[in-house]
Amino acid sequence: MRFLFTFLTAIVVAGIAYLYNQKTALKQNLMSPTTVSNTTTYHESIEDMSRFAARTVSKLVRAIEQSEGAGATVRRSIGTPQLRNYSPFLMLDHFSVKVGAGFPDHPHRGQETVTYMLDGAMQHEDFAGHAGKIETGDLQWMTAGKGIMHAEMPCPRPDGKPNVGLQLWVDLPSDYKLDEPQYQEHRDKDIPRAKNDKVEVKVISGEALNADGSITKSPVRNRVGVWFLDVRIQPGGKLEQRIPFGWNTFLYTLTGKPHIAGKQVEPYHTIVLGREGDGVAAENSGEEEVRFVIIAGQPLDGQRCVQYGPFVGDSEEFIYQAFMDYQGQTNGFERAKGWNSKIGGRA
Repeated sequence: MRFLFTFLTAIVVAGIAYLYNQKTALKQNLMSPTTVSNTTTYHESIEDMSRFAARTVSKLVRAIEQSEGAGATVRRSIGTPQLRNYSPFLMLDHFSVKVGAGFPDHPHRGQETVTYMLDGAMQHEDFAGHAGKIETGDLQWMTAGKGIMHAEMPCPRPDGKPNVGLQLWVDLPSDYKLDEPQYQEHRDKDIPRAKNDKVEVKVISGEALNADGSITKSPVRNRVGVWFLDVRIQPGGKLEQRIPFGWNTFLYTLTGKPHIAGKQVEPYHTIVLGREGDGVAAENSGEEEVRFVIIAGQPLDGQRCVQYGPFVGDSEEFIYQAFMDYQGQTNGFERAKGWNSKIGGRA
């Protein structure tokens, strides 16, 4: 771990030099401002249930496997050159991690990280004393705020299989970037489901409509509007899922070959939808269950996004200060001094 701290220190020093001498290059990572003309709520958008205009597919990107962390493998789509500048989203990783790999001690500032386990379990530990484990179907919604340093490591499995999940990074509005860190953790059994004939929607964040017209709501509370839905459609099933007007929306396919807005999509693809229309139209015309996630968010109106690794701000000065605070162990990083996680050394 002493080597890891030395390595992180070297990264910080290099980052400071980079910010001073390479600002032009850094600006290539700026997220262009997005204006929301209307933020109609879900309830307002479903007043006329007889009308549903499906959003169309504007972009389709296959998530390619790549190495990340210490020996982990991820399929990344949001956050790659093909899908950058998609406010409020910074990154989506479909990760696969065996024991001996993982994500050892590292910092965050200025964003939220959402970890949703698909299969297996991951342990978490931070410098504030928070530690725990999330298993298949569980959720951890972490607001990094002004600063957190933590480790995320896989749990051993008797069958030796990797631990698999999704991690979404969400930008924070400027007013919340220096808030105190916070966690929302929910077990699989406590996350509500909406059911409609051959369709089940697990409402991780946001809302979904049941067959009887009632609305199923997630207990998650967000600082920026984000919906995260885990959808399963049995053969012959169809879904019409309404999304708040003006929000950026994408899907990521996990199993099967769903038809999204009339287009059949293979697994491990990200489907970006246009903003016009009421929401997502999907169906399963195959012979096996299809599964995908719908993720939608309210764009951060007019806010710049400057990202350097795990630090996300709204200006180059914010990033420079984050490096200085992390290096000096001040302004949110005081507890980083002398701290090494118990689990990070397993990588």
